[in-house]
Amino acid sequence: MSWDHSGSNAPLFVRKLASIHPLTEAEQQGVAELPMHVREIRADQDIVREGDKPSRSCFMVEGFACRYKMAGEDGRRQIMQFHVAGDLPDLMSLLLPVMDNSIGTLGACKIAFVDHTVLRELIRKHPRIGDALWRDTLVDGAVSREWLVGVGRRDAYARIAHLFCELFLRMQAVGLADGMSISLPLTQGEVSDALGLSTVHVNRVAQTLRANDLITWKRSVLTINHWDGLQKAGEFDPTYLHLITPPRVAAASDLRSA
Repeated sequence: MSWDHSGSNAPLFVRKLASIHPLTEAEQQGVAELPMHVREIRADQDIVREGDKPSRSCFMVEGFACRYKMAGEDGRRQIMQFHVAGDLPDLMSLLLPVMDNSIGTLGACKIAFVDHTVLRELIRKHPRIGDALWRDTLVDGAVSREWLVGVGRRDAYARIAHLFCELFLRMQAVGLADGMSISLPLTQGEVSDALGLSTVHVNRVAQTLRANDLITWKRSVLTINHWDGLQKAGEFDPTYLHLITPPRVAAASDLRSA
C-alpha cells in the first residue's frame, strides 16, 4: 500500500518514529513506502498472541489496542500498555522469535502488517531507521517501567491522572490531539485492567477528577481542563516518553484558560 508521506499527511507511524528520533526526508519516505498489507480488525480480537512466532510486524493505522498477559486460572487480564494510532507494538518480534505477550484490539482497528524480511532490507538500506526502530522499542520499555512504578507506588488518583497525561502527550505527538482534547474510547474496565483497580474505583476517581475540574471525559472524548493540575495530580514527568520536541501542552492550556 502506498502513502502520502509529505508533511502533515505522513502516515502516523512515520510521525511516531520522527517524534522520538530525527529522520531525514528520504528515511521518512522509506518507512512510508514500505509494502504493507492493511487489515481492518474488529474490537476484542487478538492481533498477535503469546506463543506466536510471527514473521511480520504490525503498525497501528487507526484505533486503540493493548499489550496484555493473562494471569491466574480464572483468566484475569493485565494490560501492560495501551497502543494508539502510529504505534509499532510488536517490533520486538524482529529479534525475539516467540511472543511473550499478546496484543489485542480494544475497538475496531486498522492494522498494517509488514514482513520482517522487508523491514530488515529497509534497515540495511537506511541504518538510521534501524536506530529509530530500536529507540521505539526502548521507549516501550520505558513506558513499562513507568507503569510498574505507578501500580506499585502511586495511589489510584495519581495512576489515572498519570495515564491521561501520558495518552494525551503520545497522541499529541502524532497529531491526534484537538487542542486539549483526544479521542479516548476506553472503558472503565479496560482502565482497571491496566492500573490494577476495580471498575468501581476507576469510576470514583474519574468523578473526582471531573469534580476538581481537571478533566472532562464523556462520549469517548477526554478534554484536559487544567494541564498543570492534572500533571501534579499524576506526579507526571514526561521524560520517559523521550519526545524530541518538548510537549506543547503548557501553551495550549494557557490558551484554553485565557
